[in-house]
Amino acid sequence: MNDLYPAERLRRVAAAVRDHGLGALLLTPGPDLRYVTGYDAKQLERLTCLAVPADGDPFLVVPLLELRAAQASPAGELGVELVAWGETEDPFGVISGRLGNPGSLGLSDRMWAMFSLRFADAFPGARHVLASAVLSPIRVRKSAAEVEALREAGAAIDRVHARVPGWLRPGVTEREVGTKIAEAILAEGHVSADFTIVGSGPNAASPHHEVSDRILGAGDVVVVDIGGTMPSGYCSDCTRTYAVGTPPTEFTEYYGVLRVAQDAACEAAAPGVPAQTVDAAARDVIAAAGYGEWFIHRTGHGIGLESHEEPYIVSGNATPLEPGMAFSVEPGIYPGPHGARIEDIVVCTEGGRERLNNAPRDLVIV
Repeated sequence: MNDLYPAERLRRVAAAVRDHGLGALLLTPGPDLRYVTGYDAKQLERLTCLAVPADGDPFLVVPLLELRAAQASPAGELGVELVAWGETEDPFGVISGRLGNPGSLGLSDRMWAMFSLRFADAFPGARHVLASAVLSPIRVRKSAAEVEALREAGAAIDRVHARVPGWLRPGVTEREVGTKIAEAILAEGHVSADFTIVGSGPNAASPHHEVSDRILGAGDVVVVDIGGTMPSGYCSDCTRTYAVGTPPTEFTEYYGVLRVAQDAACEAAAPGVPAQTVDAAARDVIAAAGYGEWFIHRTGHGIGLESHEEPYIVSGNATPLEPGMAFSVEPGIYPGPHGARIEDIVVCTEGGRERLNNAPRDLVIV
């Protein structure tokens, strides 16, 4: 955990706060707070907040009943001051009293409105910006320890996919399969099953379908998109497409196109290549084969402490890829009666890219 959440990171964040001309950064429970301190704090109506001033030492305000949890987390080893507040105290007043009157504040992107509005009252006249303006440029490039955590997550979800064919057969429902997958996600080392998409037949053409009581039948195509969070806090996400018996001929034709497109996008990923070029590498293959209208989403999203974060692999994003950036490559084709998607997590390396998922990408017929 010390490698994943090093003390040096807090110093980098403080420097970034100064570079962005902000008075302070205020981080409430969520991925940003965990990234900076290692503390996976509970989202409660009681305020937990890390304050990182441009000048001065950072401090972490926690409810008194959460103090022991904060001390036991990696945050307890950073040397950051822990400021506990009791039930009748005002934590917003505690923070404003320490920070004074900064002209601008960076607030967690996903801070609850009940907190952001209280901070607006506590710091009248201060300009508020999203914390991501400061943190995204740091978070987007993963350290070696973070890449290893993502590699472990990828291997864990690969092990789940290896078990999926044993649960796909005529007569079972998507929900029954999804329940088994969720159990396997935990059994293979995750602490949470974040999503289990089991889309069969026409449901395979709905990218975010999840599960239903539809019964699998012979010839059905099944898209299985699954992921979870590891004890490290880092996420997995991998999609494979299966067939229960012999699939329709028209499906096998476009699945072959999809397979080529996914490989082309993965091969396009390299340092200096714009994110949108990776998207185009997949999209051009699919469009040239006549299936362009059925590729209805971006090619990928970043991954780390969140299953979706920067960089986004989509047309219009000219951000050059850099070593340490990790993202999905997941083109799909969804004509309606069925659909298909292939997804791997890829990390940009000094010399190109590394796939972090290695489950078979060819169509698995069960």
